[in-house]
Amino acid sequence: MMNQNVNSPQFFLTAPSPCPYLEGESERKVFTHLVGAKAPALNDLLTQGGFRRSQNIAYRPACEACRACVSVRILASEFQPTRSMRRNLAANADLVATEYHAEPSSEQYKLFRRYLDDRHQHGGMADMSIGDYAMMVEDSHVDTKIIEYRIKTEGDGLLEVPAGELIGVALTDYMGDGLSMVYSFYKPEETARSLGTYMILDHIARTQALGLPHVYLGYWVNGSRKMEYKTRFQPQEHLMAQGWQRYAP
Repeated sequence: MMNQNVNSPQFFLTAPSPCPYLEGESERKVFTHLVGAKAPALNDLLTQGGFRRSQNIAYRPACEACRACVSVRILASEFQPTRSMRRNLAANADLVATEYHAEPSSEQYKLFRRYLDDRHQHGGMADMSIGDYAMMVEDSHVDTKIIEYRIKTEGDGLLEVPAGELIGVALTDYMGDGLSMVYSFYKPEETARSLGTYMILDHIARTQALGLPHVYLGYWVNGSRKMEYKTRFQPQEHLMAQGWQRYAP
């Protein structure tokens, strides 16, 4: 499968497995490999068609009896933060975000483990080792960055690398029409900061600065409380049978 012609990608279908979002449902996925020089262009095309990337795999749901998973993208050029989002930005004004090439670190993995142990103890990623984490970050044939969020300490403005505590990390793909948030995690004890919201707001700002239209958030799962937060970032579009459509909550 790894020797496929990237100009004519082959697609495969997984066997049914329990749905991680909706109890009593099963899921199937269609997937292909993102390898070679054409991977960035293919990733752009597939993301715009509702796929997500995990390492060198692009996938999307292909469930037989359920259509709850819906691809979501924020219209960054039209976005205006709500009052609560402005409060979030103010509460996190002491953070410094620094972008790096997609290279893992032991510091990132320690934070990743704290996040999983607090928020996703029984999820599919719960047993990931440091080697698994390194593969998640490094195994990419597209333009992928790591963005670290640290608490600014006195004098950080004079340093190339902020020396404050690492409290958030985002793995992000840079595409032709915007940014795709592949995975993010943060210090679970910092509940007052609402770091998940802050990192999305930061990605919207980065997309606006690049003059690009979209921030891809992955799937919103209708009926899953864990996914409700995604619809707060308006305006946004959902990928429906007719194509991308504006969503009105």
